[in-house]
Amino acid sequence: MRRIPVPTSNLYRSVTERLVRFTARAFAILVTTAFVVAETNNSFADPIDPRALLAQNVVPSVETPAATAVPDVRLSPFASPTRNTKVALLLPLSGPQAALGQAMLEAAQLAMFEMATDQFTLHPIDTRGTPEGARSAADQAIQDGVSLILGPLLANSVRSVAPVAGRVGLNVVAFSNSSDVAGHNVFIMGFVPRQQVYTVVDYAARRGLRRLALMAPDNPYGKAVFQSLQNVAASRGVEIVKFAFYRPGATDFSTEIKAISNYDERRKALLKQRALLEDREDEVSKQALKRLENLDTIGEVDFDAILLPDTGPSMSVLAAQLAFFDVDQPAVRFLGLRNWDQIPNLEREPSLRRAWFAAPSMKERRFFVERFSQTFGKPPPRLVSLAYDATALAAVLARSPGGPDFSRRALTNPNGFDGVDGLFRLREDGVAERAFAVLEVRKKGFRTLNRSARTFQDFHR
Repeated sequence: MRRIPVPTSNLYRSVTERLVRFTARAFAILVTTAFVVAETNNSFADPIDPRALLAQNVVPSVETPAATAVPDVRLSPFASPTRNTKVALLLPLSGPQAALGQAMLEAAQLAMFEMATDQFTLHPIDTRGTPEGARSAADQAIQDGVSLILGPLLANSVRSVAPVAGRVGLNVVAFSNSSDVAGHNVFIMGFVPRQQVYTVVDYAARRGLRRLALMAPDNPYGKAVFQSLQNVAASRGVEIVKFAFYRPGATDFSTEIKAISNYDERRKALLKQRALLEDREDEVSKQALKRLENLDTIGEVDFDAILLPDTGPSMSVLAAQLAFFDVDQPAVRFLGLRNWDQIPNLEREPSLRRAWFAAPSMKERRFFVERFSQTFGKPPPRLVSLAYDATALAAVLARSPGGPDFSRRALTNPNGFDGVDGLFRLREDGVAERAFAVLEVRKKGFRTLNRSARTFQDFHR
């Protein structure tokens, strides 16, 4: 197999060397030479190896309109191809989110080198991180004749872009995780809570943990998790016995923890038991009293698992305070979501060891992190994989034998795609449906308890 030419700086390795694994599943096309045959019905086909799609000798380029304040990010010294498929990439390349926007642009560049042909052009436009800037960027993209819009990042920006793109029949693949903005011509690549909640709660329920509590931040994300938990509980025979919301960014959770764990009642029960035993002189009572000396409460909480969907420093503090107030493992299993993989040194948190959380496949992400780090000399922020997968998806759809196909039918291929964050597909409601594994936090890393689905034939929701 011929390789994509590598710049003399050797920053970009060939597809074969980098083990690129983004694949289209059962792409509904008949392909020849550089393509492979895929199913056209509702059966679930084997993944297509994208390396078979890349028998090209010219590196694609990224164009940046002069009207924006974005630096020149042309990736190739080669001449521009004569027949381009132009795809817009709307990112906050200035403003408060500029660092993340730039990293997402770099991930998209990496996807181009690994997935695209010389007839694919990425067109980055700065949204300035505002709804107004996003609307202006969408107008610019339409004037420049793009066939698809990738981005923007934030939900409010997506709301501004949707009607602009919709008026000219353009589909939008955004990076938001807010399902409120999905639908019609908008698809979101972000990680929505409900699939993660289902994965980890279903796994817990199948292991007998059917009385759950929830502690979540008091914000739209926390409320979305709670709604998802209610829906899952109804379908899986799980009871939500306690829940509490706390101020986002809080460092003291004592009030909420005491409330959901009946701490005061359990503390009173301990003091009462101690008083009874102190009045007795028999040896059995003295031994029982000695066993109570190091306890703060007696009696069990009335739930056997607690869902903790927060991340970052707040999550670490919350877990430690739960243990302090006698809500700890293994009596109560801690459950988490995908964003736990953003907690620094998660495995070093004693209170979180043996906890379970839903997460994408770690293997594919490790490959991506390695490639990104080697290419750009820094590790990627967590969300940049969305830009990589969206760009790779666009590059694959651009290779349709009849010409680039960014139609709703092509985007919502029921067999899905294999991306950096595992198996996913864009549903008719605009939400990216993803397959998650269940991982357990261990002292030296993570153990896979339940592998993610390999095809959507194995996927049950």
